[in-house]
Amino acid sequence: MDGVRLIAISRDALAQSVPELDTMVEAWQAQALAQAVGGHLALRGPQELRAEARALGESGGRGCGALEVPTLRGGLIRAAQLSEVSDVREALTALGVLLGEVGIALVGVACGTEEEGVYWQCIEAMDAADESGDRVSGMLRRLDERDGERAWH
Repeated sequence: MDGVRLIAISRDALAQSVPELDTMVEAWQAQALAQAVGGHLALRGPQELRAEARALGESGGRGCGALEVPTLRGGLIRAAQLSEVSDVREALTALGVLLGEVGIALVGVACGTEEEGVYWQCIEAMDAADESGDRVSGMLRRLDERDGERAWH
C-alpha cells in the first residue's frame, strides 16, 4: 500500500482514538510508519535523502520503543503494509502532519493520566515524535534545495 494512503489511515485512526490506550496505540502505529517510510526511502528514495531517511527510520524505532503498547487492534501493524512511496514530498508532508498530531495527542494523554508510568511514556514518545518530525522537515528542506538547484539549471 502506498505511504500516503497509510498515513491518511493513521491520521483518521488517531483522530478517532479516545481512550488513553487507543491514543498510545495510534502513536506507536505512527512511529512504526515513520520507521517504515524512513527505511523505504533509505533504500529506494532519492539519493540526497537516504542518510536522513535512515535517521528517520532509527528515530521512528526509538519512538516505538518508548511506548509500552500491550496489544494492537487485531494485531495489525499498518506500517507492515507499506509497499511504495509514490510521491515522496506528499508522503513526507503528510507524515510530518501526523507526527505533529501524535505529539498533541500524547500531551493530552500525559496531562490526563494519573499513572506516572504512562505520563513518562508519553513524554518520551513526544520527544521521539518531535525528533522524527525534525527528520521529516530536514528531508523536505533537502527536496526544496534540490528542486531550487534544478530550477537554476
